[in-house]
Amino acid sequence: MRAVATALMLSGGLAWPGVASAGDARCEVWARELAFAASVAARDAAAFAGYVHPQAVFAVTRPQPLRGSDAIVTAWRGVIDGTAVRLWWYPDRVNAGGEGLVASSGPALYQDPATGAYRTGRFSSVWQRDAQGTWRVVFDDGSEPVPADAAQVEAFHAGRREACPPA
Repeated sequence: MRAVATALMLSGGLAWPGVASAGDARCEVWARELAFAASVAARDAAAFAGYVHPQAVFAVTRPQPLRGSDAIVTAWRGVIDGTAVRLWWYPDRVNAGGEGLVASSGPALYQDPATGAYRTGRFSSVWQRDAQGTWRVVFDDGSEPVPADAAQVEAFHAGRREACPPA
């Protein structure tokens, strides 16, 4: 875990196998994060699973984190199909670190499918390139969501950016 914490604190200027620069890695993960979120918006469990590393750990700060892609996909079923909660997110920060890791974070918007009530929070993910060269989430967590009003929901949607910003 120390390597992960160290990786999260570093940024820029690193050489990456198969990637011209850490900036390229940042932007690749930016695009992957957007596509990962789109898999949930599209309610596509197979696509969602394709973003999750086989040994990923989700809810890393919780007493009982989810371990392994099968357990994660199973636990997220109600999120992916929209029956437990509707979820949207996007990155607003992506930083390349050591050990070939890239951290992403950003806002998340949750909607209760029964009541329509919204909540907002933040997510944090750590991505790693696998042996095939594909970026996959290895660690994920988020803040506890809090109630959101209409202005906060509008601000969430207005804040989404497709383009990877400069480091």
